[in-house]
Amino acid sequence: MGNVLRSLYRQSEHSAEGDSGSIGPHGVSASTVGVSALDRDLFNFEITSQVPAGLSSHVVASRKAQANWYGKLLEAWKEAKPPPRTPEEASRLIINTLKGMKLPLVLISQGLLAFYGLPLPHAFVETSVEFPASLPHGVQFQFQTLPVDPKAVADGDTISVYVSTADPRESCSVPRDVQIAAVERSDARAVRDYARADALHQTIINSGYRVIHLQNGEEVLARKYRIRLRGIDAPEGLMPHGKEATEELRSIVQGKMLTVLAYGQDQYGRCVGDVYCNGIFVQEMMLKKGMAWHYVAYDQRAEFAKWEKEARAKRLGLWASRNPKEPWEWRKNKRDAT
Repeated sequence: MGNVLRSLYRQSEHSAEGDSGSIGPHGVSASTVGVSALDRDLFNFEITSQVPAGLSSHVVASRKAQANWYGKLLEAWKEAKPPPRTPEEASRLIINTLKGMKLPLVLISQGLLAFYGLPLPHAFVETSVEFPASLPHGVQFQFQTLPVDPKAVADGDTISVYVSTADPRESCSVPRDVQIAAVERSDARAVRDYARADALHQTIINSGYRVIHLQNGEEVLARKYRIRLRGIDAPEGLMPHGKEATEELRSIVQGKMLTVLAYGQDQYGRCVGDVYCNGIFVQEMMLKKGMAWHYVAYDQRAEFAKWEKEARAKRLGLWASRNPKEPWEWRKNKRDAT
């Protein structure tokens, strides 16, 4: 069992002990229903080979059949990198795994998804755009990031990412003083001179780089990029739905490696680009979930207008409000006020 799964189990166990009030259908607190509850049950299954006691009230199947499902789910959960973090990701894993076992979708939906309080398939937002076979016109370069830290999502359209300097495009442009500081930092840590190591790392950070610790214990020198998602404008943090837009983008990208098609820089030095995450076009997802406007002033792609229109018609996200304020107008009013 991987460290992530063990960690989530401990979190769900702690939550269950800390909230003796509202109890979910499978015997843990309401706060753990969903992803961490599924994780808890898979952890228990690996140890005991026992499925949750209350599952039989949701599905008509033998305990042997249920155990077979959980065995397959446990295997899929371990293979997922990273494992599901959001209810929609957990639902997709359950559906994709059990449909492969020829289980009817209605049984999965009314059984396991209902048991864990996870979203049903009709609530999913399906994306249609795949990563382009050739670079679109205007793309200056592309790169792949290291896994995204959840704290690096500033708002619904801006992410700070890091790219390993082992990337051929990056390796030839690392400033010499950064290279020297990285070597000297490593030497300082080797002799446990952590004060000097920290000072050297601050020098590296001030130059737009950072030493990143990977899950396998390795360290890599990486360059920082601030990414502005091209063609969309999400509500600012202090605006209505600003927090929700930030959380939505965070749920899509956290812990994942992104592929960025860079078109250039904006006036704030951010890299303006199209962002893909595990085959998903991130701007499409944000627009279809009603978490951003199509930024027509800077992007005239017809599909963006179509995705916004669909979300408006369904009153999703910010479109649930009667007259949501455009973020560019909100920023203008704020500038005028000062």
